[in-house]
Amino acid sequence: MDRYAGAGDEAADRARQQERHYQLLSALQSLVKELPSSFQQRLSYTTLSDLALALLDGTVFEIVQGLLEIQHLTEKSLYNQRLRLQNEHRVLRQALRQKHLEAQQTCRPHNLPVLQAAQQRELEPRQEPPSLKPWQAMEHRIREEQQAMDRKIVLELDRKVADQQSTLEKAGVAGFYVTTNPQELTLQMNLLELIRKLQQRDCQMLTAPAAVLGPDLGEGSKQQEWYLEKVP
Repeated sequence: MDRYAGAGDEAADRARQQERHYQLLSALQSLVKELPSSFQQRLSYTTLSDLALALLDGTVFEIVQGLLEIQHLTEKSLYNQRLRLQNEHRVLRQALRQKHLEAQQTCRPHNLPVLQAAQQRELEPRQEPPSLKPWQAMEHRIREEQQAMDRKIVLELDRKVADQQSTLEKAGVAGFYVTTNPQELTLQMNLLELIRKLQQRDCQMLTAPAAVLGPDLGEGSKQQEWYLEKVP
């Protein structure tokens, strides 16, 4: 008797899973219509069906939530690092301006025009490596530090892109794999947006007993919750 009861439960579970898969697939097909036609053509029935299968138990939603939390922390850290560097540069410029002002205040009146002319020459931009003139040396240093910081940010964001792609690929989410191809990246952005919209739009359906979901992901950033733009 127990065997027959167990078989009945399994059949009921399979039926619920099939119904849930159909609901998810139908919702995805509806959401895909909002995308540009070029991407609609890339998202075949098979791709959407595989994506719906990956979303069945809600685990992928939890994974996406975790990735977004890591992203937000990373963005905040990189932004603060760049902000600190900008503040340091502002302090350097202010200190040198103050030094110029103090020099003018202690200069003899008949030498003031010569001093001001020399200070103005220091402020003029130069393309070649700076000489020993303090302002030009400082500006050269600032440019190099800003460029180094921007390179660091780009590399860090590139690593996060690869981490997200790899994590979603291992989770069995259709369309995700490590790539730097711009078209594939845009397609993955659209897939990620479909997942987010599906959770938001069908929250009631997805919180049925068969599903285990993370909290709502919110509206997202201009990056569509993806590491594709530099931190300002």
